[in-house]
Amino acid sequence: MTISLTDLEVGQEIGRSSLDVTRLDLVKYAGASGDFNPIHWNESFARGVDLPGVIAHGMFTMGAAVQAVTDWIGDPAAVIDYQTRFTRPVVVEDTTAQPGSAGAVIEVVGVVGAVDPDNSTARIDLTVSAGGQKVLVKAQAVVRIW
Repeated sequence: MTISLTDLEVGQEIGRSSLDVTRLDLVKYAGASGDFNPIHWNESFARGVDLPGVIAHGMFTMGAAVQAVTDWIGDPAAVIDYQTRFTRPVVVEDTTAQPGSAGAVIEVVGVVGAVDPDNSTARIDLTVSAGGQKVLVKAQAVVRIW
């Protein structure tokens, strides 16, 4: 699908996604990122530092959110800027007693926030939540559209 700036309107939804997250996903991400902080895999450690339980890496959550944009635009290189603020952690419950179930679900909705024809860009605003709570705010990706 080819996207044109003239096809975009502010407020237009570009897509939505839902990502099931398990603690195994967090361990895999830790291996890929090198972030082995025990708050991302050890329940007693996480609770010992006053967290509600094991939490997803912030960058894991941020990456999961921008996937909605790259799926829509079809080219990850089209994302020329991406920023967010972290507001609350994504708590990932232990699912070892229920294999195949999600420890958390990250929900993402993307809408066109602005269109800039002079620079051939569009800003995509993302609403990112888990457990009915926003976990990222001011999540915005700027994409170049040729």
